[in-house]
Amino acid sequence: MNQHVFLKWAQQKHLSIPSLLLEHYTDLQLDEYEFVAILHIQSFLDGGDAFPTPQLLSERMSINLDDCAKLIGALVKKKLLAIENRLDDTGVFYENYTLEPLWAALIRLLEQKGRDVQTKTQKKQEGELYQQFEQEFARPLSPIEAETLSMWLDEDKHSAELISAALREAVVSGKLNFRYIDRILFEWKRNSIKTVEEAKAHSERFRKKSTSKPRRETANTQDIPGFHWLENL
Repeated sequence: MNQHVFLKWAQQKHLSIPSLLLEHYTDLQLDEYEFVAILHIQSFLDGGDAFPTPQLLSERMSINLDDCAKLIGALVKKKLLAIENRLDDTGVFYENYTLEPLWAALIRLLEQKGRDVQTKTQKKQEGELYQQFEQEFARPLSPIEAETLSMWLDEDKHSAELISAALREAVVSGKLNFRYIDRILFEWKRNSIKTVEEAKAHSERFRKKSTSKPRRETANTQDIPGFHWLENL
């Protein structure tokens, strides 16, 4: 390669775009022509031309001037490209393109995808939780029991993992009933416990406190969940 040509090529600016845009442009309802038009607009912006005309775009693309104008109009209509009116130092108004709406739309898309994944995972965990309860009870849950389980999840905002932990405590304690499980969850919520790790720490504190004081037996002694199963986690 000619050295002069090589140096000229090496000094050219490189176009940098997020790889996430390449992965998700179809999710933004962009076709290939619109995507390439965005690349060219970004290239013009990087080069200091803030308002490239459809004519300039058509010279870089395989479509004519009219189609380039339609592409720009479509991008503006989709709210992925905006035209800003600005005032220069001499007091003259001028227009320029900005791709900020595109980046904002991409961020919203990724956030929504993250929420969708979280919701899907949560639904899967909840389904597995119902199965776990039915396996431990060795029967289908009654409508009231199913409603109680839903209440723990939706109203009390207990995680499926924490409810599963409370179920395991009830099984180990030999007190497999919803009332006992509800008491465990109430105790954990009263102590601001939201994870199994926090429940384990609470169990350790509870055990130390219990062993440090002599226990008095009364006629009305109530069963208080001790969460001893957590010691083996």
